[in-house]
Amino acid sequence: MIGAIADDFTGATDVAVAFRRAGMRTLVYFGIPGHAIDAPADAVVIALKTRTVPVDDAVSESTAAARWLQENGATQLYFKYCSTFDSRPEGNIGPVADALADLSGARVTPIVPSSPPHRRTQYMGNLFVGRQLLSQSPMRHHPLTPMRKSSVADLLAPQTARPIALLDLEEVREGSAALRQRVEALPDRSYAVIDAIDDVDLLHVARAFIDEPLLTGAAGLAAALGAVALERRATAYSGLDSAPADIDPSLPGVALAGSCSARTLQQIAIMAERGHPALHVRAERDARPEDLAADALAWIDQQDLADGPLVYSSLPPAELREVQERLGVAEASTLLETTMGLVARGLVERGVTRIVVAGGETSGAVVQALAVDGAEIGLEAAPGVPWIRTLGPRPLTLLLKSGNFGDENLLADAVGGERVGGLVA
Repeated sequence: MIGAIADDFTGATDVAVAFRRAGMRTLVYFGIPGHAIDAPADAVVIALKTRTVPVDDAVSESTAAARWLQENGATQLYFKYCSTFDSRPEGNIGPVADALADLSGARVTPIVPSSPPHRRTQYMGNLFVGRQLLSQSPMRHHPLTPMRKSSVADLLAPQTARPIALLDLEEVREGSAALRQRVEALPDRSYAVIDAIDDVDLLHVARAFIDEPLLTGAAGLAAALGAVALERRATAYSGLDSAPADIDPSLPGVALAGSCSARTLQQIAIMAERGHPALHVRAERDARPEDLAADALAWIDQQDLADGPLVYSSLPPAELREVQERLGVAEASTLLETTMGLVARGLVERGVTRIVVAGGETSGAVVQALAVDGAEIGLEAAPGVPWIRTLGPRPLTLLLKSGNFGDENLLADAVGGERVGGLVA
């Protein structure tokens, strides 16, 4: 069994659907369960909210999740971070990877953020978002983890004392056997930052590291790892016979958006163009999340849920900077995330069972507010954005979307029931 640890909730569903797409029986848990695994699984993903918490907290939570996975049968660990390597100068990717490498006894740990289906690629050590270098992409304006360098090694170096080597695309394309020889030549307790621009490159990497106790990367490498595991087993995984999160288009859906990414802002604009009612929640000094949520729910009560309403706090970069300067970065984020969690709880109390969430931090706040323990992975509404059906006596259907994921119509289609088929995972 592969045990994966994701540093945010949308990243967890992204990597879970990558494993499921390979045919693996996959479960995702939000936080470390206080019980054993619910059902047989080939891959189990633990979703944590550790991307921007203090370093010590991120390390302790991640290692606790790894131990739980090992105790429940995981023979290989996978640390999932964002394909744009979202992190601050002090971490948390490096410190968490250090701790997991120590726990698992990894000699050389791969660092592979490439995820070609999401148009995230690495060439000569530099990470690209589509045609743009990471440092020139909209990620440079991220409110919590502004990415202003493109070299993955340069981003990682301040976060770890371990040696870092680059294995470039030419070396990757020599094939997995040659790549493995290069890995064997690296010093103990080191990192290998590895180029990849397509799925074949990632297969070379997965084959070179298939016997290692720890891999790290985005969903792209996870998908390749699942495929190589199938090769090793020589028989297909049992997979899932049906999509557990099939969506009933007659059910009301509501969208909650907290991401300030360029793509989410486009998706919000499309919702407005297509006539979905929308309420903008603003962070004000001395505002209480309980009051902001109460106002939003009062507005919801006046809407026809069949119209697919949207509650959002997203802002373009200039307005976001103004709010952060006025309230503080952490204070503004905490206020709005808590508000969105309370809104989600109020929606469920009103009988809403289908909620679409945009933004990793917002998704984490919503899942925690709803006390969601675990979920089955269903159909994808967009690459890396699956519908999930929560476990428990009152199942909910959720779509947790990373801020940059999906096309411009994703939010409108999801709440409107127009994209219920999606792509079969």
